[in-house]
Amino acid sequence: MKFLPRVALCAGLIAVSAARADNPPADAVGAIEGEAISVEGPMSVEVVHGQVRTLLRSGSDVHVKAGQARVDLVEGGYILICGPAHFSLLKSGGAITLALDSGTIHVQIGSEVSLNIYTAQIQAHPISIGNGVEDLLVGLDGSGTMCIRANRGAIRVEQQLTGQNVIVPQTGDISLANGQLESLQTTPGRCVCEMQTNLQPMTPATEVSQLATEEDIRKRMTEKKVQTQPTSVAQKDQPAEPVYQVFMPPLRYDAKAKVETEYDPNLVILVRRVRVRPTLIYQGRVEGDSAVAQQNPAVQAAKPSAAPQKPPEESTWNRVKTYLRRIWSPAT
Repeated sequence: MKFLPRVALCAGLIAVSAARADNPPADAVGAIEGEAISVEGPMSVEVVHGQVRTLLRSGSDVHVKAGQARVDLVEGGYILICGPAHFSLLKSGGAITLALDSGTIHVQIGSEVSLNIYTAQIQAHPISIGNGVEDLLVGLDGSGTMCIRANRGAIRVEQQLTGQNVIVPQTGDISLANGQLESLQTTPGRCVCEMQTNLQPMTPATEVSQLATEEDIRKRMTEKKVQTQPTSVAQKDQPAEPVYQVFMPPLRYDAKAKVETEYDPNLVILVRRVRVRPTLIYQGRVEGDSAVAQQNPAVQAAKPSAAPQKPPEESTWNRVKTYLRRIWSPAT
């Protein structure tokens, strides 16, 4: 992804004029160049030999979004920045202060240039040896770990809160965590910021937009439909989960009161929202042989027995036969 250069003016005026490189303003720090940088705050734009240069001034705030950037100092030397990085520059009485928020910088200056590098807790000041060139690297990552390397010359490292300080000798390579000098340890190769490619001057890029054709509109509509369909199906498959809401009384603060009144916990309401499933209704018919219900034997036993049937009445002839049988039958 390529970032377009962007220059934002927050304070001061931008002067675009044919200026001479050997006559910069009194608060000028140096000219910056890079492909993915943004500058906010006091700055000026100069045209030298037909080329546009962005000159940083005291109070400039610089973001290096990606890649590298380079600041050629007015007093001599340069500061190479390896992004992503964020820093601010101040200049007072010829002394330059660089407030590093993130990223790694590689500084190469002469002994006549006064430079102080600040972070939230640490101050680093390069020390020249025999009025020679000062070459150092300082880096700060998002976790608060700071690395310092002295290629040429020494570096005085001071803790701003406690006042403790140590001197990193020439060729020293250290790192410390959370701005604590007690955590100082030797870590060779942690600070790395070397010139990799030739930097291009920051020039505004022009992009010409065109109206979309009918084919482009159809393609975009088709892509949107394809993207929205899977999401809708996935949302339907997800089970509805209960939603909890907590309603609390408004919190009050009275600066005049010595003791703040606490809210009543009985006024806190917890609401649980769920979606009730609809009643399931089956429609259709049952296929197969119908089962015959068997009568329970216990029910049969509980039913009253039928009344005894009366014997049929005897005829006259039957009575005569019974009487004769009794007379002629032998006595037992």
